[in-house]
Amino acid sequence: MCPVWTVHQAEVAARCAAALNWWLTFLLPAAYSSCASTEAAPGRNGSLRYLFDEYAFDSDRRELHRGTDAVSITPQVFDLLDHLIRNRERVVSKDDLINAVWNGRSVSDAALTTRLNAARGAIGDSGEEQRFIKTLPRKGFRFVGQVREAREVASPNPDDAPESAPAVPDRPSIAVLPFANMSGDPEQEYFADGMVEEITTALSRFKGLFVIARNSSFTFKGKAVDIKEVGRRLGVRYVLEGEVRKASGKVRITGRLIEAATGTHIWADRFERDMTDIFALQDDVTLAIVSAIRPKLFQAEIALASRRRPEDLTAYDLFLRALQQAIRSTRESLAEALRLVQRALELAPGFAAAAVLAGECHMENVFRNYAIDPQFERREAVRLMRLALSLDDGDPDTLADAALISALLVGDCETEIEMSDRAVKLNPNSYRAWICRGWVYKIAGQPEEAIRSFERAMRMSPVDPQTFAVLNGIGFALIELRRFDEAILAGKKAQRLNPCYPGPYRCLASAFAHLGRDAEAREAAARMLEVDPAFTISAWIARSQVSKTAKLMIEGFRKAGLSE
Repeated sequence: MCPVWTVHQAEVAARCAAALNWWLTFLLPAAYSSCASTEAAPGRNGSLRYLFDEYAFDSDRRELHRGTDAVSITPQVFDLLDHLIRNRERVVSKDDLINAVWNGRSVSDAALTTRLNAARGAIGDSGEEQRFIKTLPRKGFRFVGQVREAREVASPNPDDAPESAPAVPDRPSIAVLPFANMSGDPEQEYFADGMVEEITTALSRFKGLFVIARNSSFTFKGKAVDIKEVGRRLGVRYVLEGEVRKASGKVRITGRLIEAATGTHIWADRFERDMTDIFALQDDVTLAIVSAIRPKLFQAEIALASRRRPEDLTAYDLFLRALQQAIRSTRESLAEALRLVQRALELAPGFAAAAVLAGECHMENVFRNYAIDPQFERREAVRLMRLALSLDDGDPDTLADAALISALLVGDCETEIEMSDRAVKLNPNSYRAWICRGWVYKIAGQPEEAIRSFERAMRMSPVDPQTFAVLNGIGFALIELRRFDEAILAGKKAQRLNPCYPGPYRCLASAFAHLGRDAEAREAAARMLEVDPAFTISAWIARSQVSKTAKLMIEGFRKAGLSE
């Protein structure tokens, strides 16, 4: 499989809106003088949510969420939690709790203990830890978790945005709200605000994202917010909110990515770090949050495009649908991807990301032996790569992709290295740019630098669904460094993550053969041929520039008994 389609699909999707600037001109909305009114009574005109740690407790909808997942909870346990959270400023006696939950009926201590244990279990607590619900012997119980209230205000017609509200862009759009300081420590206020600014800046480097400026987002600071209203007022599809708290020399940051129109939680996570160098900590958490939310955001965009009616398709939606097809990398799916992306280019001739995707599809046809006329496919891939650069040579993802296509098909190492270096300099937070840089340096015969780039990408997205492909690149580079044992470890990890991908078997066959482990080398070669039955060494050499700096890899193929 060609490395182009082994990278994170959400990173590829990020490029989809980069060239839409010719079509869409957006103005940052003016800073708003006040937040939406929050005077609506809970249960009548609005819904009150209590946010603590990774949990959102909605008292009126009677829902408990941990991140994006709904937590199943019985009515009595919900009522018990509700009463404890609402009365968190005091100790709630056993009698008070029984009156509130059981309306004063006689309840055994065992029944009460059972419900308390269930409540603790629902929010990840325990009787030993008592992180949220504390038992005070002979006194009662108290909810000791740090809670932030957020009220959702119902609109007379939720589908109608106010006349002054800006239109939501036709590309992914996000506002990063000020993070709530739950520590009671004024110093953490500066840390929280600084981190939000860092996250906003990091997201702004992705040209495919429309990011609301800090001045507008910070008009909501210190206020209970209605996420739907924030989305309407700022004209964005997504909102990132969170809290910061400090305790015992550590700082804990919780973040949630929410689809503004529906209030749906797309992602949530908690980050805990030692409170040492506050600026290094800020950078660390910013990278973790940006790396986590960006794939989730674009997965949501792809899902949204797939739900739209065919007649609603735009160049942007056609691109997302083409991307879905291209990821599958079958002969039929690549043909459909090319059909869709060509339609996108007809609608939007200046759509640089669509040109790159079309070029990658042609290149994939070459590498997978799908091409009826390989030379035509190669020429088209290079032509489309050059077209994309002529349209937008300042976009880091376009630069990174073009550098990789050129490296695989042209082989002008000096130019490709310059392009890939410029891509990561323009956006050091781009997972895709680091992946492409890794392959460019591998092809250029600099395996040490290739490994550094691959490892940087894995650090940014440690549980990425495409990690197998990054490990495969690392394995290839390790073979050229004669670090065969390490190459085997990388190949085995990649193979476990995706047993249907031929790359790890190639890595294993070559590395085992170099170590004289002939039986294991032949077994890996046989497994590779099950996945890629048309493989021959000469065909692999002819397909791309990779083989020019893969002498040890090829030598291992021959030792493993693979056909010339």
